[in-house]
Amino acid sequence: MSPNLATPPPRPTPAGVSLIGAPTDIGAGTRGARMGPEALRVAGLPEAIARRGLDVKDCGNLSGPANPWATPVNGFRHLSEVVQWNQLLHEAFHAELVAGRLPILLGGDHCLAIGSVSAVARHCRAQGRTLRVLWFDAHADFNTATLTPSGNIHGMPVACLCGQGPKELVGIGGHVPALEAHQIRQIGIRCVDEGEKRLVHDMGIEVFDMRYIDEMGMRQAMALAIEGIDANTHLHVSLDVDFLDPDIAPGVGTTVRGGPTYREAQLCMEMIADTGRLASLDIVELNPALDLRNRTAELAVDLIESLFGKSTLMRKKS
Repeated sequence: MSPNLATPPPRPTPAGVSLIGAPTDIGAGTRGARMGPEALRVAGLPEAIARRGLDVKDCGNLSGPANPWATPVNGFRHLSEVVQWNQLLHEAFHAELVAGRLPILLGGDHCLAIGSVSAVARHCRAQGRTLRVLWFDAHADFNTATLTPSGNIHGMPVACLCGQGPKELVGIGGHVPALEAHQIRQIGIRCVDEGEKRLVHDMGIEVFDMRYIDEMGMRQAMALAIEGIDANTHLHVSLDVDFLDPDIAPGVGTTVRGGPTYREAQLCMEMIADTGRLASLDIVELNPALDLRNRTAELAVDLIESLFGKSTLMRKKS
């Protein structure tokens, strides 16, 4: 038996888990992420979470504006529609948090994290809790209107949450910035536009990119990413499935080679589960139109089940 297999601390007991579908690709450059919520349901996400002994409530899908597939205006594509989707999601997410439940965003593209994370930040301010956001992504998502080559807002949510963006988005939740740089850790980054690099550096965001992971290992990266989490911490996970290597997760619109392996991704989820602090979650950028027999959705469900405590062995006290 391996030594030092510590029993995880007691996890907070939510009233249950609430699934909130946001079927839109309004912030993306490729159509198809709007089908993500149903793909996750078909892959058995509600049943997988229920197997962990949690009450699961499927709140259904939010209904927002259609994707007009228009060209950028002043550096933003579909700004008005993105604002509407995020306002809807913010209120739905916040309502579940207030009810003592653990909300899960079924995306949809990653621009939706503006709504979910701002709702979590609002809740943490009201409750006097410390917020930690783990952002699993191939991209830094810190573009702005002056830097973006595309105008797609799914490349801007971290910037908007940190107060760098249009007032309509940065003000969602009533506090600017919604998120402080020290509250976020980015993991798996390997594709950053030139202008983004300077902004991320200047903001002081802690980034564990693939170079770091290659050199130091995923265990070390995750140990640092969750360092300092305690009983007063609300841990939010924002999981963009393009975080994963496209060889195992082809169903995304923005694949980047050289991502984490299946086992590295599982380690991330298991180490988060061991903290006992997970309190909200995004699953975004799943694009069934680009997937192979729902393979990426099934992988995402597998990872989420580990995030909720599935493990190979019982962990013994050291």
